[in-house]
Amino acid sequence: MRRVPSEPRTGWRETVESQGLVYPVTVQPDGTERPYWNEHAYYALTAAEVDQLEAATEQLHGMCLEAARHLATGAMGDLGLPEGSLRLAQASLDAATPSLYGRFDLRHDGEGPPKLLEYNADTPTGLLESAVIQWFWLEDTHPDRDQWNSVHERLIAAWQDLAPRITQPVWFAHHEGETTGEEWMTVTYLRDTAEQAGLATQGITMGQIGYNEAAEYFVGHEARMLRTCFKLYPWEDMLREPFGRWVEPRPNPMYGTTWIEPPWKVLLSNKALLAALWHLYPGHELLLPAYLDEPRELTEWVAKPLHGREGDNIRIHAEGIEHEQPGGYGAEGWCYQQWCPLPELDGNKVVLGSWVVDGRAAGVGIRESDGWITDYDARFVPHLIDTAPPSEAQRTAWVDDDRRGSRR
Repeated sequence: MRRVPSEPRTGWRETVESQGLVYPVTVQPDGTERPYWNEHAYYALTAAEVDQLEAATEQLHGMCLEAARHLATGAMGDLGLPEGSLRLAQASLDAATPSLYGRFDLRHDGEGPPKLLEYNADTPTGLLESAVIQWFWLEDTHPDRDQWNSVHERLIAAWQDLAPRITQPVWFAHHEGETTGEEWMTVTYLRDTAEQAGLATQGITMGQIGYNEAAEYFVGHEARMLRTCFKLYPWEDMLREPFGRWVEPRPNPMYGTTWIEPPWKVLLSNKALLAALWHLYPGHELLLPAYLDEPRELTEWVAKPLHGREGDNIRIHAEGIEHEQPGGYGAEGWCYQQWCPLPELDGNKVVLGSWVVDGRAAGVGIRESDGWITDYDARFVPHLIDTAPPSEAQRTAWVDDDRRGSRR
């Protein structure tokens, strides 16, 4: 893996905004702007690295499904979740409620196996820039190179495979209180992929979702029954709120709601997952040692709040480093993970976000930061593979082959 300096395209900001990236810069507290989308450089991966990352992603996906079953039993506590949450997650697992996508954050330096840092399994963002924006960058700047990126095609294929299992329209909901536009943009893009797959859709905010207590079903606009809903909203928050108590498997499936992501994702978005994986697969080359509540034998560690997001409240205890991020998490409990410093390239600390769509590795989005914690100020940098691109027919055939394999 190499970081290669690059000349930005003329008018790059207008270009990415026209492609849907509504926050190409990060506004600092003093009002100054820093690029979020950064094409002053790109990352060059080898085909062998991509093969390694793809295999690791799919192996981690399978391991996480086993860890979810372990966590659902309560063997590692209540995970800081409301009463009844584990029972709901177990019922969702038993029903094989479908999942669409997730993002593994990996440490990778090209010298050995990647290491799992965490799994953004419930509400991952960074999707449009991974699936679309960096693909257009590649076509504009390096049309003779490849990119590890079949996210868009796999999302469309996943919706097509989901169609027989859900009731349309699919409602797409986001939190109306967010200010950056990131959640709205992510939901809008996912809605577009569903429509490209031929599904009927509707838009809504979380605050507009209601519940008909007499008839026992969720409703959207004009009291229409909400049968299928993609929501970019954390399960741990949703289950604490008043209508969270209604998220239950119903005896009559005609009145149930299929939630995407499903309730069992509350187990995998929890940092306790890291401890569960280490418990089930001790010494595994893709994992770092991790424990709940205390660091045990670890002398250098990163403490992560179980429900934390965007690096909030993370604490680092390592030689020469004592650091704590601000935030509002931690009361729910902590996971302690072995300190493993991020690789630095040209002074930038790098995290690879490896996407999984419908259980298959789909591509990567690379972020870099100045500090050890990848937070709100991290920058997204495009990548390429040092090989010639396959034909469109070959790309389509690969996705179709994986879909046939998943159905067997």
